[in-house]
Amino acid sequence: MSEAVVTDRKPLIELSGVIKTYGKGTAAMQALCGVDVQIETGEFVAVMGPSGSGKSTCMNILGCLDTPTRGSYRFMGVEVGSLSRDQRALLRRQYLGFVFQGFNLLNRTTALENVELPLVYRGEPISIRHRKAREALAAVGLDGWENHTPGELSGGQQQRVAIARAIVTQPAVLFADEPTGSLDTTRSREIMEILTKLNREEGITVVMVTHEADMAAYARRTIHFRDGLVVAEHAAERKEVQ
Repeated sequence: MSEAVVTDRKPLIELSGVIKTYGKGTAAMQALCGVDVQIETGEFVAVMGPSGSGKSTCMNILGCLDTPTRGSYRFMGVEVGSLSRDQRALLRRQYLGFVFQGFNLLNRTTALENVELPLVYRGEPISIRHRKAREALAAVGLDGWENHTPGELSGGQQQRVAIARAIVTQPAVLFADEPTGSLDTTRSREIMEILTKLNREEGITVVMVTHEADMAAYARRTIHFRDGLVVAEHAAERKEVQ
């Protein structure tokens, strides 16, 4: 019984002694220098640090877009380093969602079609794709905007479409890389309120890279990187969402 309880309490995400080195010999550059990070299911974590601190490299490893040179990355207790490239791709497709600063939408397709894209990769029937995509757009406040292309949407609306696309597969974790970096203050707050509600109401674990302390304040915990290391962590009182 005690062993079962311990297993249930394993972190959703666990990095142990992770080192990432790019290049070889005298040209080698160590982007991560032995990082230990744990993230529990249901957390909202902000990752901060100056350029070159290692935070983006860490996010790429967490998102299975890169692999450590040394050390361990466990997701749901599974050692990710032991997975094949195809298995890591399947993990991304089944459990992870991604939101980027640049939105990364297809310009000539509608909001609905953009949101459906991950479901196309899964081979979902068109009727299910339409239903789930409409539900995801409604969840980010874009009910009625399904047939608009990105060029017909504001920056804030485009980021909402990107978030809808990230959550349409009901991921366990949403990785957000500078999600408000291209937006003004008002639109940034709207996006952060959406991410906060998804975390609170849908139970989606959110891991967000940001340079902005005001945006990091929406998270429950902030992790600070410098020179390839975690140099500080602190919990915060979360902003109330209206």
